Amino acid sequence: MSRPDTEAEHLTRADGAVIVPAAVAGDVLRALVRDLTARVRADGGEVTPGIRRLLYALHTAAQHADAFDSATAPFDSSATGTPPRTSGTVSVAEAAALMGCTTRHVRTLIAAGRLPAERVGARVWAIDADGLNHYRHHRGDSAA
Repeated sequence: MSRPDTEAEHLTRADGAVIVPAAVAGDVLRALVRDLTARVRADGGEVTPGIRRLLYALHTAAQHADAFDSATAPFDSSATGTPPRTSGTVSVAEAAALMGCTTRHVRTLIAAGRLPAERVGARVWAIDADGLNHYRHHRGDSAA
């Protein structure tokens, strides 16, 4: 039983910070997004800037893990009810959490052509991660 404690010690820094391995960053991100989405819907709260930075870091780590591990099987959605992930894409809920907005706003951006996305099911969108990052970092730069 000392093995899990030893592993936990290796993932905890002296200052108490936790290191999230890139291989599990996507799973951690999805779990956090599900919880945050439910909380925001329930109480109408907002995601704090610190949480948004954490979600963005997890998203980036997950993308790097996917890029370096081409032998990984596609995400198994059977346990969570989440649609299969396409490499380089994020769900509407993940995009909303990263941007600190509602899923309705993300869908409005998709409909307006401001976020590149593909429909992967009857009601499911796969948003291009690079397009999302470009929108997030340049949304105030529009020349209108």
